[in-house]
Amino acid sequence: MHRIVVIGLGMAVKPHALALRDLAARVEVAAGFSRSADRRAAFKSTYGFPVSDDLDALLADRSIDTAMILTPPWAHGELARRCAAAGKHVLLEKPIEATLERAVETVEACEKAGVKLAIVFQHRFRLGALKLAELIASGRLGRLMSCSAQVRWWRGPDYFAQPGRGMKARDGGGVLLTQAIHTLDLFLSLAGPVAEVSAFHANSGLRAIDTEDVAAAALRFESGAIGTIDATSTAYPGYPERIEIAGDKGSAVLEIERLRVQLMDGTVIEEGGTGGGGGGADPMAFDHAANTRLLADFLDAIDRNRAPKTNGRSALHVHRLIAAMLASGGRPVGVGA
Repeated sequence: MHRIVVIGLGMAVKPHALALRDLAARVEVAAGFSRSADRRAAFKSTYGFPVSDDLDALLADRSIDTAMILTPPWAHGELARRCAAAGKHVLLEKPIEATLERAVETVEACEKAGVKLAIVFQHRFRLGALKLAELIASGRLGRLMSCSAQVRWWRGPDYFAQPGRGMKARDGGGVLLTQAIHTLDLFLSLAGPVAEVSAFHANSGLRAIDTEDVAAAALRFESGAIGTIDATSTAYPGYPERIEIAGDKGSAVLEIERLRVQLMDGTVIEEGGTGGGGGGADPMAFDHAANTRLLADFLDAIDRNRAPKTNGRSALHVHRLIAAMLASGGRPVGVGA
């Protein structure tokens, strides 16, 4: 049995709280922490978990061995370092941090402290994604040649009404770092690291924000495959995110949780459910089952002393890709290791 503190009780807490309920036999919520009394009260009344307004006391409590951090990005690094210094394993909501440099520092701090660090990239744990990863790893699709990711979402006025939404000072980035990052992380976990990218990004002017809400890129993967990224939060009313992969033995289309694979030997493979992806006006309109699988993997990693599947090092790939896309301006930019 693990004991966990949940730090940050805003919009992102719902799927995590439901996952914690699902795994109550393995993990006990010691407390939910927020500086907001209203959020503490809502968390306690909605999910029945205890709350606290004293983070120092929670970090000093040796019976608490894990921490879940769900705050805005700029606070991630400091909180992760504090938790790691207190000997607590860290499950950190995406992104790792607001900038690539700060993300690297956060990963290195947890490694130095000897604690496990997992990033909340739950898309890797959707059933369709798990099946596709298995098929690619086993060679069923053959050599990958063409790989594309499309995230054509919508975020309406209510979403941006929250102070700081879409601003670098709060979120660190726009559609790439805040919305598309989940699909892009999954994309890289399937297709492999990117060697070079040429990209454009823009602010549509539809919202009073200082980050990009439209982005597109051409990619060259380390494997030799080429591909594209199309990401926006301006596509009303919001469409399912989509990954397409073509190999020399067959092709796959992954749309939210639904996978369809057609192999050249005539085999057709279908997998996945019908859950929403959160691409419309309600960003939390998705099933929490993948969050439960991610949390279970995090706990397994601690128990078995192995790296979590969404460990910090693996999550840096998408941070490096996003940084390269934003730096490109249409010029080819190396993504780096």
